[in-house]
Amino acid sequence: MTEFKIPELGENITTGDVTRVLVNVGDTIAREQPVIELETDKATIEVPSSVAGVVKEIRVKKGDKISVGAVVLTVDAPSSTNGGSAPAPQAAKPAAPTPETPAQPETPAKPAAPAAQQAAPPKVLPMPVRQPPEPSAPAIVSAPPARTDGRAAPASPGVRRLAREIGININDVSGTGPSGRISQDDVKEHARRILSSVGAAGGVGPGSVARAGKTLPDFSKWGEVDRQPWTNIRRATAEHLSYAWNAIPHVTQFDKADVSALEELRKRHKEQVGKAGGNLTVTAMLVRILATAVRKFPQFNASLDPERGEIIYKKYVNIGVAVDTDRGLLVPVIRNADDKNITQIAVELHQAAERARERKLSLDEMSGGSITISNLGGIGGTYFTPIVNWPEVAILGVSRGVIEPVWRDDRFEPVQRLPLSLSYDHRVIDGADAMRCLKWIVEAIEQPFLLSLVG
Repeated sequence: MTEFKIPELGENITTGDVTRVLVNVGDTIAREQPVIELETDKATIEVPSSVAGVVKEIRVKKGDKISVGAVVLTVDAPSSTNGGSAPAPQAAKPAAPTPETPAQPETPAKPAAPAAQQAAPPKVLPMPVRQPPEPSAPAIVSAPPARTDGRAAPASPGVRRLAREIGININDVSGTGPSGRISQDDVKEHARRILSSVGAAGGVGPGSVARAGKTLPDFSKWGEVDRQPWTNIRRATAEHLSYAWNAIPHVTQFDKADVSALEELRKRHKEQVGKAGGNLTVTAMLVRILATAVRKFPQFNASLDPERGEIIYKKYVNIGVAVDTDRGLLVPVIRNADDKNITQIAVELHQAAERARERKLSLDEMSGGSITISNLGGIGGTYFTPIVNWPEVAILGVSRGVIEPVWRDDRFEPVQRLPLSLSYDHRVIDGADAMRCLKWIVEAIEQPFLLSLVG
């Protein structure tokens, strides 16, 4: 009998909720065949089996929360199919001191190493307790000491990049993985501890959203209540936005653009774009406009590295677009948007939005953004103050267009105007530069030919 356990699913993914079990007892499964569907913080993942054979037992069900290393099912695998693609079950007998998996889940030909990693209990990391700092040393109290052994901190390139972007010295981070390996969660938690110390009055950062310092009253004393679990996506969104709101000094500036010319172009060409497989929306057109704007105003395509005292200017232009789904907001990213025409963007955006609503977006499709668009125009409202999608430094909010009287040539004319809200990190972007950028965006909306002139 061979056990199939949850392998490493990717950096920063340790748990997930089972949304579907794709096989039944008695089914014959092959290697790489999806057997369960997991919902993580930002994506739904089909987990393929690393063993082949007849399913004898299924140990999970829909709604279960499981961690890396948890046993999903057992199979009666013929000896010819046991040749090393799955961890050897007999290696699970010794007590494994390390609960995490090593960094090479894709090379299971050596049974001893994966067996030790997967035999251990699922990893559940306690949230470190924040202690208020001493007045004399606010930011150092909660940070672990730097490495002094001369060796490089064990972390992947992606984790090192995250640490650089948020201004964290990777050597100061305590790793919770095997042999002290550092994950993205470790880097983020280290940043939270520092911010918590600086914020002395109870802390800032994602964790503080769940621990406000006061106990909720018993609401059932006043009537019937219904408690629902916080979904992974809702929790991740709350923590991310709490961190961004507390870490970034936000400023929001507002303006309106005459969208008459843009709307005329949209109506004229929407059928052509539809034949290409896209949906020519104002959002798709704004993606192209914003991509050109951040080329002209590079401070909007940046991230702050406070530890090194540097601003990181990105040479690529990737535009994130917030998509409303039944699970919360997801933000697929249109890569290299400045090199794509509006038809290409419309097709890609339409497909990404569909994948988001069908729970098929990958984590990679939601990473690496330069700046984000949040369009609430389909719902309503006038202006709002969108929260910057850290580690980005700006976000453009779009509200519903309205018909307003505008004074032109000694008379009022009805004009369709689009309310815009530009939030930005005031540490990186000055108000005058933000206003210049927003003014340029308004002019590009009002004069679409401007895009052809500037490229």
